[in-house]
Amino acid sequence: MSKVKPTLKTIAEKTGLSLATVSKALHNASDLRPETRQLVQRVAKQVGYTPNWAGVHLRTGRSFVIAFVLNQDDEIDQFARNMILGITMALRETRYLLTVLPQSLGQDPMEPVAYVVDNSLADGLIITHTEPQDPRVKLLNERDIPFITHGRTELSTPHPFHDYDNFDFTYRATKYLLARGRRNIVLITPPRVYTYYGHQLGGYMRAVYEAGVEPNLPRDVDLSAEPARLNAFARRAARSSTPPDGYICGSENRCLALLAGARAGGADEGRDVDFVAKQTTSLLDYIDPQITSFGEDLKRAGEQLASLLLRRLAGEKADDLQVIDKPTFHGRKPGPT
Repeated sequence: MSKVKPTLKTIAEKTGLSLATVSKALHNASDLRPETRQLVQRVAKQVGYTPNWAGVHLRTGRSFVIAFVLNQDDEIDQFARNMILGITMALRETRYLLTVLPQSLGQDPMEPVAYVVDNSLADGLIITHTEPQDPRVKLLNERDIPFITHGRTELSTPHPFHDYDNFDFTYRATKYLLARGRRNIVLITPPRVYTYYGHQLGGYMRAVYEAGVEPNLPRDVDLSAEPARLNAFARRAARSSTPPDGYICGSENRCLALLAGARAGGADEGRDVDFVAKQTTSLLDYIDPQITSFGEDLKRAGEQLASLLLRRLAGEKADDLQVIDKPTFHGRKPGPT
């Protein structure tokens, strides 16, 4: 005999409260006393009550789903994993569920977003890898769909975002290397299509301009290059007539590929060349000699993205839901000079 599924009436009978009060308590209505809300929610948990989401969707048109469109350029054990942990932390005490929608390799970034919107699969979206004139942001604004981006755009219509200050990262990284006496500093830029390419380039160019040194921007590699290509690039560069004496790289594993290539080319890290990376995991903590880095807490970024999106879903203005996180400096013990 199958067990009868608990309903609002089940909770009402056990608490002695009306159906209306039980419903309001489960929705965290602010006009109820905290002890009433706590009683209802405690009993709901005890009896194993779960909402009838199909019925809720039919009544309200809401799915209570947040969609995170996952760009496959990111490695799941780094960027995406920590971001997802942060998002789920922010949603844990809410009615919202998270669904992750992977973007296939080579797929138009617009396709998964349009699929979610056209099929009403989520109440809000989180998207990453923004472009200056991002067509996904244009679509979501036009359709009045709540969303938030990890990264900024250059569109005139404001939208919620959480971003890492990439200008500050490369400016401070370049200043650090200059203070170490480095003068031929290579910046491995992001792909030009992304908004943060301009931010990283801007911080770097300002620092080298202030110091009166020439920029060094490789034409044949960027952060999208496979580690093997970056390794070969650094090896060739170390053996050239004007070898780089500093590298700035916005990816940990790409930075390690550069380091290995420079060593294979005969450069001694700390004496001949220094590296500064953007750090999002503990990977660089186990490298000897240690690499100086500027950190981004992706778990916290995911949590803030979800929290800001919840506020947008509650009706707050987009202009008030824009956050830029400053990089965290991680000084390392340098090698011999």
